[in-house]
Amino acid sequence: MSILTGSDILVTGGTGSFGRTFVRHALNHLNPRRIIVFSRDELKQWEVRQSFADDPRLRFFLGDVRDRARLLRAMHRVDYVVHAAALKQVDSGEYNPWEFVQTNVIGSQNVIEASIDSGVKRVVALSTDKASSPINLYGATKLTADKLFINGNHYAAAYDTRFSVVRYGNVMGSRGSIIPKFRALHAAGQSLPITDLRCTRFLITLPQAVEFVVDSFDLMTGGELYVPRIPSMKVTDLAEAIAPGATMHDVGLRPGEKLHEEMISPEEGRRALSLGDRFVLQPDLATWGYQPPTGGTPVSDGFHYASDTNDQWYSIEEIRKILESDA
Repeated sequence: MSILTGSDILVTGGTGSFGRTFVRHALNHLNPRRIIVFSRDELKQWEVRQSFADDPRLRFFLGDVRDRARLLRAMHRVDYVVHAAALKQVDSGEYNPWEFVQTNVIGSQNVIEASIDSGVKRVVALSTDKASSPINLYGATKLTADKLFINGNHYAAAYDTRFSVVRYGNVMGSRGSIIPKFRALHAAGQSLPITDLRCTRFLITLPQAVEFVVDSFDLMTGGELYVPRIPSMKVTDLAEAIAPGATMHDVGLRPGEKLHEEMISPEEGRRALSLGDRFVLQPDLATWGYQPPTGGTPVSDGFHYASDTNDQWYSIEEIRKILESDA
């Protein structure tokens, strides 16, 4: 039984791809007293209400993580918080940097302070592989948010609230996915545009991401950054799985885009532990009484977790099966 079972849970960004999947999982498996869906889009909240047939365990709060007072109101008597709200499009971040800072950085600090002041027990914040050795504005704001949440435990040392982070790669079928576009182009007999034919990426499904977050709530004591062991894929293999036999053409990397993604840099590897289905990055400085996880073992010297040097890979057929199961 998860510690989330029978509790009051708030999900920021609760109408996004992850949020909807998390809410469905929680309603079906965790029997929460309440799930508070906190987001700023009225239409999406209406759509979520319809998709869950106005389940009486659901509450909907219109609000923005930039508004600390609204977060405080929404977190009243909340036990656990999943922080999934963020601006995420890499190219949009390059053109609108301050907007990303306000949501991803200032918004994260607001969540931290509201959680402490409201007596929330545990908070898990969602991060991204782009926060490791970031080269774009989005990644830089998420790295900053990671640091804020981990070090938020210093401010919460005298309270019950504890913070941890999960970091994972591309999510299969999330909003803005390339999959529908590739299928439409293939049906029209057109070539598929690939940012770079050499690109590799980490791949996780939405149900896997949700289960990883739920498990992290159970494991955490505060201060951990969890990274799942997940396979990599070649972007060309993804395209072949979506549109068998389609022609492809190289359009070049977009601004701020990497050829290969990274989830643990060599510098971070010095404080990484291997723990079952995940790696754990331990905090650099911990004044709140952090304890290393039981059973964790240090990784090898020079450890670097990147999509092109991963020891696990999806085949085209495996990707195709995932696509069929999500259809």
